[in-house]
Amino acid sequence: MCKDCGCSVTDHVHDHHHHHDRSHAHQAAHETLHHNPQLNDARTVEVITKILDRNDHEAGHNRAHFDRHGVLAINLMSSPGSGKTTLLERMAELAAFRFGVVEGDLETSRDAERIRAKGIPAYQIQTGSACHLDAFMVHEGLHDMPLEELDVCFVENVGNLVCPASYDVGTHLNIVLVSVPEGGDKIEKYPVMFRQADLVLITKTDLLPHFDYDIEHEKAQARRIKPGVDILEVSMKDDDSVRRVIEWIESHKTRS
Repeated sequence: MCKDCGCSVTDHVHDHHHHHDRSHAHQAAHETLHHNPQLNDARTVEVITKILDRNDHEAGHNRAHFDRHGVLAINLMSSPGSGKTTLLERMAELAAFRFGVVEGDLETSRDAERIRAKGIPAYQIQTGSACHLDAFMVHEGLHDMPLEELDVCFVENVGNLVCPASYDVGTHLNIVLVSVPEGGDKIEKYPVMFRQADLVLITKTDLLPHFDYDIEHEKAQARRIKPGVDILEVSMKDDDSVRRVIEWIESHKTRS
């Protein structure tokens, strides 16, 4: 959770809404929390509460913005390398709905470039050292999204199975990816993330023959953490499995 690593006391601590300013504050606060045991715990909790309240208020603003444009917003969360960007590339080839992407990474614009190469509008947010996106960062990206031309907007969060789960960025749905090569303990180790999921994607299933991975056990763990959560198996090499993800999104787009 962000309150444990210290990053939650950084966002907008000086009312800066530019991610480069926030990243410097992020590092300073992290060091303050971990090297000052005499820090007043009540004051820390108060600051964290105010930050999360402000974030939630901005998240509501983002959601209202999506609603006014009739756009379904989806937060994609996972550890690095689970296949978020590749999934978006495959959907660009297979999906009938129009979508855009707000990309989050510590550095580089490579993921946004990959998405734009598929003809999809994408806005890159470089967080510096911040380990998650927040609602204010996503709001910046919305100014560059042609929402009037879109059916769906994806927020591809920073690769991290901890902090993104704590911050509402103003989307309607959360999709959490976990890949076969990550091993069979990630769902149990990171329950907060999977408790937020509306859909869990177990990705890179084409590699199952090469890993000791009990996929049914992992599904059971996900449903123990969040009963009734939807789960799909995905291989980016299997068009039908990607289409099932698309169909899930379309079913929720119709409901929104």
